[in-house]
Amino acid sequence: MIQSRQKLGVDSDFPCPLCGQASQRWQQQHGYWIRDCGSCGHRFTELLITPDHAATVYGDAYFNGGGAGYPDYLAEADLLRQHGRRYATLLKRYRATGKMLDVGCAAGFILQGFCEEGWQGQGIEPNPTMVRYAQQTLNLPVQVGTLEQLQGTEIFDLVTMIQVVAHFSDLQQAFATASQHTHSGGFWLIETWNYKSWMAKLLGAHWHEYSPPSVLHWFSPNSLAQFAARYGFKEIDRGRPAKFIKSGHAKSLLRYKLQHLPAGKLLLKAIALIPDHWRIPYPAEDLFWILLQKQ
Repeated sequence: MIQSRQKLGVDSDFPCPLCGQASQRWQQQHGYWIRDCGSCGHRFTELLITPDHAATVYGDAYFNGGGAGYPDYLAEADLLRQHGRRYATLLKRYRATGKMLDVGCAAGFILQGFCEEGWQGQGIEPNPTMVRYAQQTLNLPVQVGTLEQLQGTEIFDLVTMIQVVAHFSDLQQAFATASQHTHSGGFWLIETWNYKSWMAKLLGAHWHEYSPPSVLHWFSPNSLAQFAARYGFKEIDRGRPAKFIKSGHAKSLLRYKLQHLPAGKLLLKAIALIPDHWRIPYPAEDLFWILLQKQ
C-alpha cells in the first residue's frame, strides 16, 4: 500500500531523499503531490514507501495494462534489443566488453542486446513474470529483486540503469549498493528523463513523466552527475539516445495523460486511427543518457 502524506493527513515537511533538506509541494498528479527540494533542487514524489512498493507498482499490469506502464511490453522486444546494442556500441570507445549488471531489466531484452555485442550479462528485476520470461525464453541469468535488496559480493565492470533511477524507492541505498558492486574504473550507464528539458517545461504538469506512484524522482543531467559523485563516480559522457517505441505504446501514454482534457479527447480520436505496430522515433529532447566512471 502506497500513500501520500496528504492522504494520511500529515502536514509536516517532507525531506529531500537526496540531501535531506526541506522541500515544498509543487503540483499534484494522480492524487499524489510532487515536491521540490529548496536546497539541491531535486524533484520527487511525496510518498510513504512500504516494503511492497515494487511488487504493487510493477506487477503484471504495469507491463500489460497501459496507463503509465506498457500496453504490451513483450511486443517491444526487437526495439529494446536494438536499444541495448546501440548502447553497447557507444560504450566501445571506453570499454568493449566485460561483466555487467542490468538493473530493472524486465524481460531482459536490453540485456540481451548487450550480450549479443559480447558482454557477459546478469539482471535483476522485481516482477517475477518478467524474470521467468528472461530465464526460460531468453536463457538469461536474471534474479527477482531490486537493487536496494541486492545481495552477494559479485563485482561488475558495468552497471546499467536504463529507465530505472526514477523508480528507486531508496535512492541512497540503491546508489550505495551499485557502487559496492562496481569495480574501480568501472562504469554506470544511466538513462532517464530530464525534468529541466524544454519539453518538460513547455508541458508543465501535463508532461508525461509526471506519473506517480510509478515515477518517484526527476533528475536533470547535472543533478544526476552531482548525486553520483557522492558515491565516487565522475561523469565522462552524456547525450540523448536514439529511442524508438511502438505506436501502440505512444497512444497508451497519450490516453493516460490527455483523456481528461477537452482538447486531449479530440487528439485521442485522431490518433486512434494509427495502427499499434508502427515503429516510431521518440520525438522530444526530454530523455538523456549519462556515463559515469568509478574513480
